Amino acid sequence: MFKLAHLSDPHLGPLPDPKLLQLFSKRILGYLNWKRNRSTDMKGTTLDQLIADMKAQTPDHVAITGDLVNIALPLEISGARDWLDSIGDDDWVSVVPGNHDAYVPGALKKAREAWRPYMVGDDRIEDARAAERDDGSAADAGFTDDLRFPYVRRRGDVAIVGVSTARASGPWFATGRVGSKQARRLRETLETLGREGLFRVVMIHHPPFRHATHWHKRLSDASRVRAVIRRAGAELILHGHTHIDSRATIEGPDGPVPVIGVPSATNAPGGKKPGARYNLFSIVRDDAGRWQCDLEERGFTTAAAPLQRIDQTRLPIPGSSHA
Repeated sequence: MFKLAHLSDPHLGPLPDPKLLQLFSKRILGYLNWKRNRSTDMKGTTLDQLIADMKAQTPDHVAITGDLVNIALPLEISGARDWLDSIGDDDWVSVVPGNHDAYVPGALKKAREAWRPYMVGDDRIEDARAAERDDGSAADAGFTDDLRFPYVRRRGDVAIVGVSTARASGPWFATGRVGSKQARRLRETLETLGREGLFRVVMIHHPPFRHATHWHKRLSDASRVRAVIRRAGAELILHGHTHIDSRATIEGPDGPVPVIGVPSATNAPGGKKPGARYNLFSIVRDDAGRWQCDLEERGFTTAAAPLQRIDQTRLPIPGSSHA
């Protein structure tokens, strides 16, 4: 059995004091939003408790689907790297960026450089480590936008596929985009992994199913992603962005593919959005070669309640029948 933990949107705080020049951009809106809302909604030891409970479940791997930071200040980005290091080794934790990690032009490049061992495939982890030891640049290690995503990490019979939707967007927008080149590579990657008989888990920040978010927060080319899944297939898609627990499906060649969202990992319980949670997926192939995947939601329901199991269910996996 392979256990995969999924958390998202920690929006790590507290927000460092920005320089005035850094606020002459979209950041001023995010800064005000932090002061009015997120500084109170995302506080205390919620995240620490969530991570401690997650580690106690001894997952085999951890998937984090973006929005590690708030307005992508340099100190936020470096602090997020320290946080990632505190969770576990870069070959145990996989990350894809979110729209807040690309809040303003140039921010995503800095985030990629800071977090790169957590956002590359198995064949590039050692290169990323070497580049950091040598204080090399992303370009020195061969990390170009054209080659970076999707990346693949194989863990036994499970393949984790990291997709980036992170793009800098205008004020009042939180949209994402995959792009035609990445979508083509994603299709080829999923087809190859499918022929190998692996359980394919797609990590993506913005949800790709229909009517997932408001228009100004949407994945602008979600139909392109759905077309890829319809042709190439996958067994499971994990996303963040919405800060709610959600279960949807996208049609694949062998049936509907589960698309699972998780609330923010730092949201205090009792607010407008669900309290902080993470999901734990137990993946196994039975004697007949059919996949089984059990989902356990763990987190906070009310301010007075301790962290607990919230729900447990077996997901229908395309091409597999479940009793």
